[in-house]
Parts: sequence; structure tokens; C-alpha cells
Amino acid sequence: MRIGSMQPTLDDVEIRHQYKSGDIGAIINLHGELYDFGQSFEAYVATTLGEFYQSINLDNERIWLAIHNERIIGSIALKNTDRWAQLRYFLIHPDCRGIGLGKHLLGLFIAFMESCGYRKSFLITEENLKTATALYGKMGYQYVSSSETGFGLIEQRYELQR
Repeated sequence: MRIGSMQPTLDDVEIRHQYKSGDIGAIINLHGELYDFGQSFEAYVATTLGEFYQSINLDNERIWLAIHNERIIGSIALKNTDRWAQLRYFLIHPDCRGIGLGKHLLGLFIAFMESCGYRKSFLITEENLKTATALYGKMGYQYVSSSETGFGLIEQRYELQR
């Protein structure tokens, strides 16, 4: 997917958290397009994202979608995992990086997390996603541990305490 000949600005991007038909497929497709981790990883994203949408509790869970020209270009979700605000499905299309969208989405995540009374958050990411891990650090997340996945990747856990 090519976004366009010019990079959008943050003002060009709509953020919404209401579900629309096709959202799940678009987020799965974007994961597959951006991360060449194989079919098993894409199936994992499809399964977990479907489960998230089927069981979402809008009182304390949410997914934010970044939209540009009627296409999903990014997302982030807060999933309640044993009273931890788990950060999931965070990605930005490469054509839209560097405009502050990631920081903006993380800010929405943290504000909602705090408004719901969560005192701690965690995320699992792949070790080679250096730009993302730098942003997590700037937002207060701290590296905790690493482990190898069934996909042949090294996952890293980051936590945030409030």
C-alpha cells in the first residue's frame, strides 16, 4: 500500500475508536504487509485480534485506528490482561512515520489507561523494532526481559508503572 506521493501531517489523520466493518481485516493486512514474520505470525495476529474484538469491554479496553484517505494507516489497542493495561497492535505505516502519530497514539493509550485506573502496563515487542522500543522508553516503559518465540523471533517485554 502506498499512501500517496506526499507524507501526510498529523492534522491529515483521523483517529477513531468505533468499530467499522473491515477494520479487523485491514489491521491484519497491515501487520502482514509491514512485518514479514511468516504465515504463523499473521495467523496469530488474526486469531488474537478477532478474540479481542469479540470480547472487548469498552469500559476499560479500546482500540484506536489512525485513518488517512479512508485507509487504516496505524493502530494501537489497550487490552485488560489481569488488571494490566496491555499495549497491543501498535503499528504505523512507514509512509506515515515521523509525523508524531506514534507518540500521539501512545498518548491516547496512556490517558485512557490512567482514566480507567490502571496502575501498570506492559507490552511485548520484537527486538529488531528499534524505533518503537526507543519511543516506548521515551514514554516511560522499561525493558524487563526477552524470550524466543515459536516464530523464531526474540520478544522483549517492557513495563510501565504509575
